[in-house]
Amino acid sequence: MEINLKNKVAVITGASRGIGKAIANRLGAEGMRLVLAARTVEQLKEIARTCATESHVFPADLRLEESPRKLIAFAIEKFGGIDLLVNNAGATKRGDFLLLSEADWHDGFALKFFSTVRCSRAAWPFLMKSKGAIVNIVGIGGRTGNAEFAIGGAVNAAILNLTKVLADRGVIDGVRVNAINPGPITTERLQTRINTIAAERNIAMEQAAVEMAKKLGVARFGDPSEIASAVVFLASSLSSYCQGSILDVDGGQTRTL
Repeated sequence: MEINLKNKVAVITGASRGIGKAIANRLGAEGMRLVLAARTVEQLKEIARTCATESHVFPADLRLEESPRKLIAFAIEKFGGIDLLVNNAGATKRGDFLLLSEADWHDGFALKFFSTVRCSRAAWPFLMKSKGAIVNIVGIGGRTGNAEFAIGGAVNAAILNLTKVLADRGVIDGVRVNAINPGPITTERLQTRINTIAAERNIAMEQAAVEMAKKLGVARFGDPSEIASAVVFLASSLSSYCQGSILDVDGGQTRTL
């Protein structure tokens, strides 16, 4: 089935590991040319070397105000246009609301929320020209609050609302904007949480993983490739009537409407 991604250009933030790496590999396999952004240059270079199509790396700290604009300018310099922006950068600190510092809150919003705002704003004129798309990788914490995920929940909720705002503008400008909410996905971050539980309870990591999945109400943890498949769908002509859609890819963890 033709999904109309071959030779198109994608910019992916947070592309050096986990979900971002899986997205880069999958979009490259679909024939898209790539610009990969993250802070870890060597990991980016390794991913670019293994991608199936022309790929360029842009090492940058997207918390800095000018970095998103420079990233988009770099993509235009290399390829002359942009068809897809995947906003995937950003991790937020977990912990007790009363113990989270002002710096923790500022950092959480700076990397995940404001980089999404700035990258989207910088890319918008070029996406209008290509009738392109934005896919925001957000997280189910934006739909269901959790006492240990105050910053992440607030940031994710803001990005979900931003997705709707940009989608509304996109109806006029011809840019499709949608979001994916990953649930528990087997990344380094999830493994760190499993390791912490295992250490606190003095149990094997395998047991900790099983108990964590059971507590979350899922049969298993997801694989980064499953999020990448959802990105392909939302980036492609298969989802041409999706605008402002929020897709929960979480194994059934989210049970609310």
